[in-house]
Amino acid sequence: MTIRQPVWPWRRAAAWLALLAPLFYLSYGLANWLAAQRAANGTLPSVVFDWERQIPFVDWTIFPYWSINLFYGLSLFLSRSRHRIDRHAARLLTAQAVAVSCFVLWPLQFSFGQPAADGAAGWLFAALRSFDQPFNQAPSLHIALAVILWDWYRQFTPRVWQRWVLHLWTLAICVSVLTTYQHHFIDIPTGALLGVLCVWLWPLSPQPALWSCWRVRADRQRLKLAACYATGAALLLACAFGAGGVALWLVWPAVSLCIVALNYVALGARGFRMDRHGNMHWSARCLLAPYLLAARVNACWWTRQLPARVEVRPGLWLGRRPSEAEWLAAGKPALVSLCAELPLPAAVRQRSRCLPLLDLVAASPQQLGRMARMVQAQRHAHPDGTVWVCCALGFSRSAAAVMAWLLRYQPALDVVQALALTRQARPQLVLGPAWLAALASMRRTPDSGEPP
Repeated sequence: MTIRQPVWPWRRAAAWLALLAPLFYLSYGLANWLAAQRAANGTLPSVVFDWERQIPFVDWTIFPYWSINLFYGLSLFLSRSRHRIDRHAARLLTAQAVAVSCFVLWPLQFSFGQPAADGAAGWLFAALRSFDQPFNQAPSLHIALAVILWDWYRQFTPRVWQRWVLHLWTLAICVSVLTTYQHHFIDIPTGALLGVLCVWLWPLSPQPALWSCWRVRADRQRLKLAACYATGAALLLACAFGAGGVALWLVWPAVSLCIVALNYVALGARGFRMDRHGNMHWSARCLLAPYLLAARVNACWWTRQLPARVEVRPGLWLGRRPSEAEWLAAGKPALVSLCAELPLPAAVRQRSRCLPLLDLVAASPQQLGRMARMVQAQRHAHPDGTVWVCCALGFSRSAAAVMAWLLRYQPALDVVQALALTRQARPQLVLGPAWLAALASMRRTPDSGEPP
């Protein structure tokens, strides 16, 4: 039996290129023209640090700078998946729209001129100046596109040396925006942030795009938590732009908290981009890094004097998210994670299943039923039936999953008995009325038999 390869959708790729290429030059040129009109009536601002004047002008770096044009056009023709081509094009289009909007709303100017260049480098600089001007600074669209293309080309570079070539090429492009005197430093992290946001927003996998998961929840607890995170983001932004200088790095944790707030308001656990084995996508790791660090510290603090796991029933363990060393010391048990905000260690994922849930928010009866089936499936998958059910602390989500399993597969127990049994093993558990009501509703609902 022969497996037919998907037809190469070159017409679709060509159509996207026919849209994106003219749009790039038209919108980019329009933003340049508008900035030039403002500059004619007064000097546009620049965000530049004193140390940037020590950066040397290296004319030959115009070659990696220009190379992004070639890789941009070629990228659309490499995949045989229509879905992936569409998602990649959506990333490019989103970066273009956001960057140009920033150029129009907040125009900046490069503050010192370019020295003369000779030879082939000089010809490329002349070609660049024919349509580019010292505007369109932050966020650097060049950097944003480099990040998007780097993530795209990774799927076509399976070998180690190919990956290193890709990494070095991306690094050369990022450095070239400084050494060709096209951008100031502030444009690089802002451009990288835009690129990572586009990758986060448009998964290449069959998962829905995050914007399609937007559903505003009226749940009071979720709105309260979202308001707390949004307030923190606003305070950090005020400090960043009020103090300036090094304080501008506070924009990163502000963006991180803003995304967490959006997750609670509308995106749900999908906004953390956690897969079914507890691995968080690299774009979410980068965007949420300050929040993830705080979440790790918080988990360590609250569980510092507690055992990593406790036994509720023979072979059924409840606890916090384990480290690799704790998992190995426990004998490599099967794992069920309910944590959306903290990924599992790489070695642990081989025996793990993850159902990402938002912290401090009660699950639905349907989700609790799925938790119970997932725990049962993992018990069957492990040779001796040992399974470790975990979340960040082991106080609520994982405790509810253990109770859901007890109620589903130990039918003699009711909610009160299951709670007492779980609390006896883990006295610190926190399950409020919303959790208990959902558990009671799940117990009354017949098992659907759907796969976990």
